[in-house]
Amino acid sequence: MAATTRRRIVKDHPKAVTGVLSVFGYALVLSAFGGFIPLFPSLSEETVLLFSDLITVVNSFALVSLLTGWYFIRTDQVSRHRVAMLFAFALICVFLVLYLWKVGGGFEKSIQISDGQFLAAYASVIRPAYLLMLAVHILLSVVAVPVVLYAVVLGLTHTPAELVDTAHARVGRIAVVSWSISLALGIITYFMLNHVYGWVPRETTAVLLLLAVPRLDAR
Repeated sequence: MAATTRRRIVKDHPKAVTGVLSVFGYALVLSAFGGFIPLFPSLSEETVLLFSDLITVVNSFALVSLLTGWYFIRTDQVSRHRVAMLFAFALICVFLVLYLWKVGGGFEKSIQISDGQFLAAYASVIRPAYLLMLAVHILLSVVAVPVVLYAVVLGLTHTPAELVDTAHARVGRIAVVSWSISLALGIITYFMLNHVYGWVPRETTAVLLLLAVPRLDAR
C-alpha cells in the first residue's frame, strides 16, 4: 500500500519530483567539484586515466542506446523504446558516479598541443574549437538533467496510453537531442585530449570555470 501511495504521489507530481531529483544531482556535482563534502576517496593518476577511458566507453554505449531508443519509438516499438531509454539512463547514472569520483578523488585536465602533433601549427584554431565543444558539452549536460529526469519520471509512472496526454513525447525529443549532442561532443573531446593531443592536470576546480572553459593558458 505504501509503495502504491508513493508511486501515485510521483505520478501526480512529476515536475516536483523532477525538481527535487535535479537539485540533488546538482548538489552532488557542486560538492565533488568544490570539495565541500569528501564524498569520494583519492585516486592515483593511473586510476584517473582508467576512469577517463571507462567514462567514454559508458558514454558511447549510452549514445548508441539513446539513438536506438529514438529509432524504436519512431517505428512504434514502444516496449523496446522503453528498455533502450532506461538502459541509457542507467548508463548515465554509472557515468555520473565515475565522473564525480574522478573529479572528487582525482583531477581534471587541460589540453596541451605540442609541436609535431596533428595540425599543431593550427593550435590557435584547434584549442578554441576544443574549448567550444567542451563548453557546449558541459552546458548541455547541465541543462539536460531536468529534461531527462522529467521524461524518465513520466515514462516510469504512466502507461503508454496515459503518456499520450502528457508532455513526454515533446520533452523526450528535447532530451534526446540535447543528451545525444552532449554525449557525442564528450566523446570527441576525450579523443582530442587523450589520444590526439596531450594534457596537463588542471589545478583549479572552480565550478564557474568548468561551466565556461578550462584555463586557456595551459601549456
